[in-house]
Amino acid sequence: MKASEIKALIEAGLPDADVEVKGDDGQHFDAVVISPSFAGKSLIQQHKMVKATLGDRFTSGELHALGLKTSAPR
Repeated sequence: MKASEIKALIEAGLPDADVEVKGDDGQHFDAVVISPSFAGKSLIQQHKMVKATLGDRFTSGELHALGLKTSAPR
């Protein structure tokens, strides 16, 4: 996968999010996702919301690792 593909998937699933994805080896990426949808949600809930936008790409092996930093806007 490419960072741009991951960014597009997250933005499609969380349209109000500001998303930045880095990584260039095709398997390991880091994402920063800031979304009003995260307000009042725990960090685990936020991460689950982001991972849900990526469907089965982890279980299929298409995406190996994604480091996440999530928050609601301040």
